[in-house]
Amino acid sequence: MLKSADALADAGYNVRVVATSNEPWAIDADRDVRSRRHWPATIINYRRGDSGLTYWWSGVRARASRAAVSLLGADRAPLRLVAHAVGRTHAELVRAAAAEPADLIYGGTTGALAAVAEAAKRSGIPYALDLEDFHSAESDAPDASLRFELVSRIEKAVLRNAVFLTTSSEHIAEAYREQYGVEAGIVHNTFPLPAEPPDFVRVDPEKLRVYWFSQTIGPGRGLDDAVVALGRAGVAAELALRGRPHLDYVEQLKQLAGAKAPLLEVTHQLPAAPDAMVDLSRGYDAGLALERMVPRNRAMSISNKAFTYLLAGVAVVMTDTPGQHELGEDVGCAAALVPPGDIDALASAFRQWADDPSMLARAKRAAWDAAVRRWRWDHPKERGLLLDLVSAALS
Repeated sequence: MLKSADALADAGYNVRVVATSNEPWAIDADRDVRSRRHWPATIINYRRGDSGLTYWWSGVRARASRAAVSLLGADRAPLRLVAHAVGRTHAELVRAAAAEPADLIYGGTTGALAAVAEAAKRSGIPYALDLEDFHSAESDAPDASLRFELVSRIEKAVLRNAVFLTTSSEHIAEAYREQYGVEAGIVHNTFPLPAEPPDFVRVDPEKLRVYWFSQTIGPGRGLDDAVVALGRAGVAAELALRGRPHLDYVEQLKQLAGAKAPLLEVTHQLPAAPDAMVDLSRGYDAGLALERMVPRNRAMSISNKAFTYLLAGVAVVMTDTPGQHELGEDVGCAAALVPPGDIDALASAFRQWADDPSMLARAKRAAWDAAVRRWRWDHPKERGLLLDLVSAALS
């Protein structure tokens, strides 16, 4: 949505952004993002200890709504009650989005789908939705079945009335088509092409430098497999992890490396602003995009990491999931496609690049070439498609 706001503003639209803020660690990154933009933003703060009563009231409301929906059933409960059960700040989002005149409301994320629709109805204007994920199959937590029912109820109610839908992969679009009979334009989670090409000279030719980033560094993201595979490959390597550690997970990875990968150094880097992700990926040899097969949404998704690495001129190690297979085939030698959970295949990819510098160099240059050719936000099939959809909706 950040890139969409930028694209629409650059195209001459008057853009106003409504967003939430609840993670203390993201305050500096949010401030950096806002300092680089000229469009106005309304921020709904529900950080604990920093939002007055909003944190407590929104939490009580969400829990009470979920309890009520559990008793009534997702299909029988009022839609607004279901919306409060799914979106902690549903009411605040609706009020903020409807607070000023607009011609179109475009929004996304699980907790905002119903809010976008309700705000648009209140304002008497059309709305559009971004379905970056297959929201009813995002979770494998203990309450996943209830969440599936809640999100499905919202999707049934709001998808068909949207003037357009966007999503982030062919397989997610197909899933929405099969479940709800709706069509979504595919706008991949790509990023703008940097003004300058990468420097392909390796920072440390004696060591394979591997990179991974996310908001949170935690289990279930393939990092344990990467550590074991790097040990099995028997190559000197660095695994750099950027993000906020979940509990002591980074220390657990370091201990695993000590036991299974004695030639591997695991390093930790702090989270950074979204605008910096491509530049911060430069200089590494390989990036990890290790999506899983469960929950279902993961299998259908294309990791935003993969697109980031391409733009940085970094070779990509990708799990061969349904969502990522076509991208891996398209970029050719820039990517190593490995079956999910196949540590031997992962080790083989690392070993080939570590043992053959010319093969690694070809992979890194192929990554940049693929970004220039197709996999960038400023491509007609990405930003251009979004602008076409908005123009048609407003005509």
